[in-house]
Amino acid sequence: MKAFELRQKYIDFFVSKSHQEIKSAPVVPENDPTCLFTTAGMHPLVPYLSGENHPSGKRLVDCQKCIRTGDIEEVGDPVHLTFFEMLGNWSLGDYFKAEAIEYSFEFLSSPEWLNIPLNKLAVTVFAGDENAPFDEEAYDIWKQLGIAEARIAKCGKKDNWWGPAGLTGPCGPDTEMFYWTGENEVPEVFDPENKLWVEIWNDVFMQYNKKDDGSYEALIQKNVDTGMGLERVTAILQGKPSCYETELFQPLFAKLDQIRGVDTPAKRTDSERIIADHIRAAVFISADGIAPGNVDQAYVLRRLIRRAIREANKLGIDKAFVLDLAQIIIDDYQEAYPELSANEPRIKEEFDIEEKQFAETLVKGTREFEKLIAKVPAHITKKIISGKKAFFLYETYGFPLELTEDMAKENGFEVDRNGFNKAYKKHQEMSRKGAEQKFKGGLVDASEQTTSLHTATHLLQQALRQQLGEHIKQRGSNITADRLRFDFSHDEKVPREVLDKVEFIVNDVIEQKLPITCQEMTIEEAQLEGAIGLFGDRYGEKVKVYSIGDFSKEICGGPHAENTGELGKFKIKKEESSSRGVRRIKAVLIK
Repeated sequence: MKAFELRQKYIDFFVSKSHQEIKSAPVVPENDPTCLFTTAGMHPLVPYLSGENHPSGKRLVDCQKCIRTGDIEEVGDPVHLTFFEMLGNWSLGDYFKAEAIEYSFEFLSSPEWLNIPLNKLAVTVFAGDENAPFDEEAYDIWKQLGIAEARIAKCGKKDNWWGPAGLTGPCGPDTEMFYWTGENEVPEVFDPENKLWVEIWNDVFMQYNKKDDGSYEALIQKNVDTGMGLERVTAILQGKPSCYETELFQPLFAKLDQIRGVDTPAKRTDSERIIADHIRAAVFISADGIAPGNVDQAYVLRRLIRRAIREANKLGIDKAFVLDLAQIIIDDYQEAYPELSANEPRIKEEFDIEEKQFAETLVKGTREFEKLIAKVPAHITKKIISGKKAFFLYETYGFPLELTEDMAKENGFEVDRNGFNKAYKKHQEMSRKGAEQKFKGGLVDASEQTTSLHTATHLLQQALRQQLGEHIKQRGSNITADRLRFDFSHDEKVPREVLDKVEFIVNDVIEQKLPITCQEMTIEEAQLEGAIGLFGDRYGEKVKVYSIGDFSKEICGGPHAENTGELGKFKIKKEESSSRGVRRIKAVLIK
């Protein structure tokens, strides 16, 4: 079964079970992102899992685009991906364990759908602990469906518990489904530690709320949140040991072979996998409005493109190739994700600029390396490049350690790899702390201050449009309890006098104490009403439109104040560049 066929079958199955298909949210989160990227299917639905009404109802199904960069250095092995698609179905206070498990079982085993033999399936359920009981209900449902007790494993919180996203909040047990990938006879007793049993689906039952004191209470609204990785399941159904061996990546590898002028090899190298993975992820990030730059999503995009180019150099590719691979991805995915073809000219332009710029950067980095080794006296017998300096080349010029080591060896030097690893580890810890801070300030944070700051971004965007023009569009936001950060499309620095006018307009609206109201309507109705939003295939059939008096009207799903008088005094602290064609404003509310 091909990946695109699996995606459609999944959607069709749950639509037949009265679920409403919703469009994938962008990989760059909107409305107070919990992190730089959408990393799981549940991220865009957090407000609805917390009790807000979804415009499309209580039963939903989707295929969500996701980006994960926490283990980017491990991409290249047969397992890790930066971009992936997550199939998911959702019950927002509607059905619960019985229906969720029955739906999963039917889709996996029914001849009409995936037709997986029963003897190749096994499951895990939550074993229980001092805070929450054994999930006997899930255990019994699987037995009733025909799964033998020897194929149902009881596991602890580490394996069969989800959440909460923060220190407190919605959480609950889950049940995971496994598929036997071995060629030999399937063992009668299921051992989750046996690597030949591969997890293919996870049903999460959000039935508890974790309180400040660490105890759990039953949720009033119980939700079901499921996830099935499209690439992983495609590989399993095709009997492939890796998703890189499926049709999703073969056209990219074939193009690389053509560019290199080589025959198809028996086995793909780490470099080939990194190139294919990184360009695929880069195309999807760029399609959601990000240009390569030096901070946040823009920095990740730049790093992906440049790392792909470095790996291509290792393969002997010394000419431009990025646009060729990007075109394949756009062509292959544009039917499922029309935003790719809609943004094709801009994606190509940005990639072309970045590829040319990096060629110049490599020259500069090489010069820096030569300066570095020239400072070492000739009479020193053991010449070493410190780990700190090697990391400087890595972080500033994009030189991988291997490239520095190769250049060092050619010049009679060694590189302090341990020192590099220490510097890199310190960098990772700082990045992780920053990511945790971003997570604290996102959708999971519905505090009064964060809600006020989110509401202020609506006022800020409208004031900018009044002063600079209707080309102003949101390109990203990040909100903590202390400040808002708002990225918007604009090609040049905003003068201070214009920022002062924007600040005045926002504060004037706040002082008017305008009411903030929400209406659910179709995309067409929202357009007729003049609502701001990135239209097209980004939204479902119905959306939430928030109006702030007669001042602004915007499609949004985040938390909002009820009246502008609640916000406090608005103050712009900084305006700066975010990436090409994107400016950034940081502002606060003073109460």
